[in-house]
Amino acid sequence: MVGAGVAGLTVALALPRATVLVPEEPGSTWWAQGGIAVAMAEGDDPDLHAADTVEVSGGLAVEEAVQILTEGGPDAVERLMALGANFDTNDEGDLLWGREAGHSRRRILHADGDATGAEVMRTLTEAADASDSLTQMRGWKAVDLVHREERIVGTVVTDDRGHRKVLIAPAVVLATGGVGRIYAHTTNPPGVTGDGIAMAARAGARLADMEFMQFHPTALAGGKDPMPLLTEALRGEGAILIDGHGRRFMPAQHSDAELAPRDVVARAIWWQLDKGAGAYLDARSIVNFPERFPTVFAHAVSMGFDPRTAPLPVSPAAHYFMGGIDADPEGRTSLAGLWAVGECASTGVHGANRLASNSLLEGLVFGATVAAAVDRHRDEGSGGTLLAPQESLDLPLRPGPALEELRRLMWERVGLVRIGNGLWEARNQLLELDSVLRRSLAGRVAADVARFMIPAALRRSESRGSHYRADYPEPDPLQAERLMVEPTPVELTPVA
Repeated sequence: MVGAGVAGLTVALALPRATVLVPEEPGSTWWAQGGIAVAMAEGDDPDLHAADTVEVSGGLAVEEAVQILTEGGPDAVERLMALGANFDTNDEGDLLWGREAGHSRRRILHADGDATGAEVMRTLTEAADASDSLTQMRGWKAVDLVHREERIVGTVVTDDRGHRKVLIAPAVVLATGGVGRIYAHTTNPPGVTGDGIAMAARAGARLADMEFMQFHPTALAGGKDPMPLLTEALRGEGAILIDGHGRRFMPAQHSDAELAPRDVVARAIWWQLDKGAGAYLDARSIVNFPERFPTVFAHAVSMGFDPRTAPLPVSPAAHYFMGGIDADPEGRTSLAGLWAVGECASTGVHGANRLASNSLLEGLVFGATVAAAVDRHRDEGSGGTLLAPQESLDLPLRPGPALEELRRLMWERVGLVRIGNGLWEARNQLLELDSVLRRSLAGRVAADVARFMIPAALRRSESRGSHYRADYPEPDPLQAERLMVEPTPVELTPVA
């Protein structure tokens, strides 16, 4: 198991035995403020949840995957609660349900107001630590996949000092998260670099939807990297978006105003900032702010802001990747022996735009389906030469300044608002940076991810969901399909 977030630990805990690589840098799950969307409240049902998920997907959601997600949600949350997860309740002990953008019902579970991800990870980590069937390799991360003939049979791993070794396994499950750190402005922590997607691409695994990066509308602007997230639940509880003169601007953009789909709100803020009008989240109407949203409050205070007395400056930021390794709801990829789950997998469940708070649910639900599939189909065979890319054995870990240059390029040219000329410029600049980036493992990952994201954004000459082309501002019915990429495998060398 490569990755130890909500998806990875859910898979590992459901298997008869598993080895989990736990990297030094925690992934996105720990940082998740928004809750878990699940149809368990009175007056709600999985079909309504599915309809909302499809509605915001830009017409590209795979409905089979959506049904599995929403129908499996209640059982997945019940399993998590049985492990000891504590969600917010009222004085009578009933679960409290919040509402976020794109949802037609109040169906969002939260823990400690805005620390849901931390509570999920506390629960799963404690269960993993107590498990006799699970081995954790702390401080190790995978850098490449190991092949035996036509099957993936393991990984090359490294520790923080650059020591390498080869791990062989009957199945390899990638749960490595998204690619947010390829952008200069992101809510993602340092470990979210696209390693799993890049590894799979080098091995020749099919990729999907590489143009669809979701930008969260409201990150706290103020110079931090990563940018602190201002959870969508704030707007669900009445916070509004205003310009520098105190005027609301979302009612003119969408009938749902601040609760419009994320891509709509994010672009509205982008345009406000682009024309110099400013964008601020006014949450002064929220009662007991420090108790209701302790994580947001702490971030704001650390940057010199007090949301109780003044609006908070906001900016969109790269947040969640809908693209990745093409996988079915059971995690099967195009390569034998390789599974993918969570944000690094592209099952089509989110289409072109993810519905708020479906990400933690995705890890919980598909983590269980992937574990069942792996247990049925893992290969215990042996024999044959082990092969891996030579670079994975030789390259240093640390990137040079070229990586920061690429991050700025991706934000400026392959960000929230895209245009053909800018995308071509990004492609050409990537070619110039490529050889320098590939002098380190981290740079190689970034180069591999960017070389699939940029052409995908060029190829989709329309606007759909999170992908907005200023030169093609409307959706094109003839392009209402997912885009697949078949990477060419890199050259392999025998490994001991």
